[in-house]
Amino acid sequence: MRLTPGAPHDIDLDRVDLFDLDLYTSGDPHPVWDVMREKAPLHHQVLPDGREFWSVTRYEDVCRVLGDHREFTSERGTVVTHLGVDDVAAGKLMTSTDPPRHTQVRRAIGSRLTARAVAPWEDRIRQAVVRFLEPALDGATFDLAEQALRLPALVTGPLLGIPERDWDELVQLTAMVTAPSDPHFRHGSEAATLAISHHELVAYVTERVKRRRAAGDEDGSLLDHLMSVHAGDAPLTDEEIALNGYSILLGANVTTPHTVSGTVLALVERPEQFEKAQADPSLVPNLVEEGLRWTSAACNFMRYAVGDTRIGGGTVPAGGAVVAWIGSANRDASRFTDPHAFDITRSGAKRQVAFGFGAHFCIGAPLARLTLRVFFEELLQRCGSIGLDGEPEHLRSYFIAGMTHLPIVAQKRKTP
Repeated sequence: MRLTPGAPHDIDLDRVDLFDLDLYTSGDPHPVWDVMREKAPLHHQVLPDGREFWSVTRYEDVCRVLGDHREFTSERGTVVTHLGVDDVAAGKLMTSTDPPRHTQVRRAIGSRLTARAVAPWEDRIRQAVVRFLEPALDGATFDLAEQALRLPALVTGPLLGIPERDWDELVQLTAMVTAPSDPHFRHGSEAATLAISHHELVAYVTERVKRRRAAGDEDGSLLDHLMSVHAGDAPLTDEEIALNGYSILLGANVTTPHTVSGTVLALVERPEQFEKAQADPSLVPNLVEEGLRWTSAACNFMRYAVGDTRIGGGTVPAGGAVVAWIGSANRDASRFTDPHAFDITRSGAKRQVAFGFGAHFCIGAPLARLTLRVFFEELLQRCGSIGLDGEPEHLRSYFIAGMTHLPIVAQKRKTP
């Protein structure tokens, strides 16, 4: 998906197809969202197969849909690739469960993922980032988008207790889940790709749990923690452990790699921003927040209206699917001045909703922020210049905004 929009043009909202994969692969959805925020903040679309959904694009409405489970439930599905099919994991998978059960499970799991809890991982993450960057700084072409897909595994692999030999397979499977229509990851039909990847990931975590139990020892990993979690008065079931382990794998592999690639591209296209960040390392945390806002890697999330609900100047009927477009909310001029400008000194960049909003705010956000901060600290310290060595290729997905290829050439920074 293009992150820098082209020139404004006439858009017929009656003909807009937000499930048109070409809009995200080679098109430009930002001008569409601009018009929707202004003229149709609640937009209704019926797909050729009869499935229908309502879209909200304004920051305030997106936060309301994601934040109010009494009006908009997560327990029928939360991702648009499953539109029209109720989530069989509802009530078991944390992301597909409403409070109070969601709160009980999240509190128990999240104790290991707070900013304070992940802080001791900084040195290990830094070592992994340095290893990752070494081949990128030898002056040869380096496909950042392709290689960045593996970056989260370098962090979450040890955290989850997953051996390195399995990382590449898990990266491929999580990419299949999040972009089942992209030719790089598709196996047969989109439905088949989703079914295969979901089954393989859940089966993998299930088998790892069985092995850990059989071994009878603990390595302090997050997977071990999941096995000991109690929510309410009972431990998580094996199915809940497998599903939530699967969810953590997915979450790690969605935001971080695409935020890295999209933010680096923004810096390449705006060398003055790159130079500004190099000159003042204290800007890196805000660079991360602006990068999250700019890329909005998880482009949308879905909820279902519990009852007839007024929002965005219209009404969503009870049971209607509502898609909250995060990529649009993060470019809402009512919240972000000059929203289509990439500015690492932006005041209020941390108000971005790239990690969601409300009870379902991404549980892994502290770890993702830490990883991104360390990545850009090391990149800016070690890299003197970055240029493109070919055209970026965008992910074929209306759920994840990312790239499959970003060929760059980087030079090491000369030491004083």
